[in-house]
Amino acid sequence: MNATQEKLKVQLEQALVEAFGADFAGVDPILVSASNPKFGDYQANVALSLSKKLGKQPRAIADAIVEKLDVSEICEPPEIAGPGFINLKLKTAYLEAQLNEIQADPRLGVPPAKTPKREIVDFSSPNIAKEMHVGHLRSTIIGDSIARILEFLGHDVLRLNHVGDWGTQFGMLIAYLREVYPDALTTANALDIGDLVSFYRKAKQRFDTDTAFQETARQEVVRLQAGAEDTLHAWKLLCEQSRREFQIIYELLDIKLTERGESFYNPLLSGVVEDLEKSGLLVENQGAKCVFLDGFTNREGEPLPLIVQKSDGGYNYATTDLASLRYRIQQDEAKRIIYVTDAGQGNHFAQFFQVARKAGWIPDDVELVHVPFGLVLGEDGKKFKTRSGDTVRLRDLLDEAVSHAHADLKNRLQKEERQETEEFINEVARVVGISAVKYADLSQNRTSNYIFSYDKMLDLKGNTAPYMLYVYARIHGISRKGDINFKELGNNAVLLQHETELALAKYLLQLDEVISSVEQDLLPNRLCEYLFELSQKFNQFYDRCPILQAEEPQRTSRLVLCDLTARTLKLGLSLLGIQVLERM
Repeated sequence: MNATQEKLKVQLEQALVEAFGADFAGVDPILVSASNPKFGDYQANVALSLSKKLGKQPRAIADAIVEKLDVSEICEPPEIAGPGFINLKLKTAYLEAQLNEIQADPRLGVPPAKTPKREIVDFSSPNIAKEMHVGHLRSTIIGDSIARILEFLGHDVLRLNHVGDWGTQFGMLIAYLREVYPDALTTANALDIGDLVSFYRKAKQRFDTDTAFQETARQEVVRLQAGAEDTLHAWKLLCEQSRREFQIIYELLDIKLTERGESFYNPLLSGVVEDLEKSGLLVENQGAKCVFLDGFTNREGEPLPLIVQKSDGGYNYATTDLASLRYRIQQDEAKRIIYVTDAGQGNHFAQFFQVARKAGWIPDDVELVHVPFGLVLGEDGKKFKTRSGDTVRLRDLLDEAVSHAHADLKNRLQKEERQETEEFINEVARVVGISAVKYADLSQNRTSNYIFSYDKMLDLKGNTAPYMLYVYARIHGISRKGDINFKELGNNAVLLQHETELALAKYLLQLDEVISSVEQDLLPNRLCEYLFELSQKFNQFYDRCPILQAEEPQRTSRLVLCDLTARTLKLGLSLLGIQVLERM
């Protein structure tokens, strides 16, 4: 709820008490944005909900509320419509004052969180010895945007990269490399990441078909867990090599993360099992130690167990996740822990969250949130893959986006007969290409699948990053053309007269409400929708209102609207992890 709505809600609550007595203190006035702008900006629907309780017609209730309602500083006189809707229209003078106020505010009227918290965002999470692929795209981009928004609001955010850097796969890979490429286990950079991935696949094939090799691989895992010097050294080399490759992609995407892999929690796993045993939750089932879950059954309808220690004494993902959860609560002192993973892992999170709650490990003031997302699909509507059927490497996908942006820009410059340096072209292509990929992902409701299309995401029209970057660049074009320094426009300059100015002004003042909603529901597409609408409203204003040619004081007022729009776009896009351009 934005500041204006907050003020109106308080006044409506007071009017309810004055009209109907103290029993109505705290009654929600059901204040929402007006369903139709011609009726005003907000409407209070409380009269309809109170009809039965008061034994009166809703319109009579609305009349009584309006009689006691004082919103004269903010709104025109309230109007009652239909059966009892109270319509409120913001005064132009109020809007002007609000815009003049936020013009001097670097936060553009968005207040910091009233009670900042320690929050953890767990995202990206690739596996060592494997390349990051299209499946890592959404977690990385969505997680980064959520972290940026929470940081902007003043929360103490720990961005964790829970990489897969432990377990059977390392025994398998090390055992195989000992046979075919022992230098990779003793010498840094003996292999590039592509070769390492290829060896991993061959090791997996061998592991699946050769029982003698399976045993050798398991022995390597035992040696790794016991800290054998040569195996540990080999493991560290493999991790470091993967880490360097990951970092290239994180730098390309401007992502900052603290790596804390599965190996970090390895010393804590036995303690998890011991504590579950002490709490009486553990049940032995076919040699494995399990916790049986409420609400989860197998195909036969029998209760489903969550295995925390396998029959061979080994641990699994659930054990590691329980250990990490305890560490994050007890050591990191997090109050909200957000896991950004694909929707297919929903059951896993529901299950280990349930075990942690049953064990009494989750204090009342700690919130656990799984942020699920859908799949990235190809234009055929199936899982996005290469022509050969392989998973698309994330590095290739990003390079291709930049390449498409480069070709589009070259064509546009040719049509416009513009000459630009190769440095300019490369920088614009990089920013536009990466921004297009990020925005195409974030602008979808994250719970849905979406079709990946370079042509759509790079379109200069429609709900795309290039469209908004172009609006931002257009505003800076105005400042260059008029030799305007936006910082020197001065305060108290906004005067709203044209309908498109009013529409733009009202929308600029909704930024705080949008960011607050994303903080709560963790849906970055709400911010995307807002920025797209804002860009459209600015273009309508730009098309219908002269700016540089306008007479004073209108000219300065309209330049302030331009500046506020550009700053709002820049701030909003930065919270999505998107860089802006002053020229395109």
